[in-house]
Amino acid sequence: MTRFFGVFIALLISGSASVAQELNCTVNVISPQVQNTEKRIFETLQKDIREFLNSRSWTSDVFTLEERIECSILITVTERISSDRYKATLQVQSSRPAYMTAYNSVLLNVNDQDFVFQYSENQALIFQENTHSNNLTSVLAFYAYMIVGMDYESFSPKGGEPYFQKALQVVNNAQNEQERGWKAFEGSRNRYWLIENMLNARYDEFRQVIYSYHREGLDIMQSDIQTGRKAVEECIPKLKKLRLDQPNSYLLTVFFTAKTDELINIFKEAFPDVKTRVANDLMQMDPANANKYQAIVKS
Repeated sequence: MTRFFGVFIALLISGSASVAQELNCTVNVISPQVQNTEKRIFETLQKDIREFLNSRSWTSDVFTLEERIECSILITVTERISSDRYKATLQVQSSRPAYMTAYNSVLLNVNDQDFVFQYSENQALIFQENTHSNNLTSVLAFYAYMIVGMDYESFSPKGGEPYFQKALQVVNNAQNEQERGWKAFEGSRNRYWLIENMLNARYDEFRQVIYSYHREGLDIMQSDIQTGRKAVEECIPKLKKLRLDQPNSYLLTVFFTAKTDELINIFKEAFPDVKTRVANDLMQMDPANANKYQAIVKS
């Protein structure tokens, strides 16, 4: 069963359906530190990026308007390097709904610090899968594929594989480019390592966690909170083992950035022994948020 089985059923029943591209992405471009630059160019850039992400087909599947993937991109321009070249940071977030609820669970939350791009007002944003046309569209396409891949992964085991492979291709195409973020030696927290971790066989169990956590955990909680919480709880030892085996994993850092608050909310109503065990494991795996996890046992 694919993520969009419901779409095809609807088509069979109604004979027609409103369709849209895969992403429903909110885009904001801000430039609080950049002086003496016409702000209109950033407004145009914001519009162009929104259209690039939301109008392009990133898969061959059919989406209804309601099934589009909710996501957001915040670009903070920090420096104007030249007349058409800028340095910025990029905050990317995506979410998916828990079954039969109004709750959206964050799947991806990445802060990309290595974003330099070239842009002239009203230039066409061109992306081709087999080549690195420019850094702006390659970075956007990389994260579009990561967003789609994570969404599919949460609905079926390794369902995101085709889109992670496309993200890898974007990385490979950029290996000879001067812009940072694409290469292994440039740091341990960049686009290269995000997709390397995702496709590395050492992280196969992490990918199973993504499915089990969402499909067998969150999606069940609306009808059976104890069974759903238990499924999430069973993911914790697997994550703990991965953290012990791969203590510097960027992928696990991204996971906890997305899931800290959600994990607290899931377990603060659990049985006392579960609260203590889970809170201790989470504090060990994610020491940066240790103070937050104390709320599980204090609730």
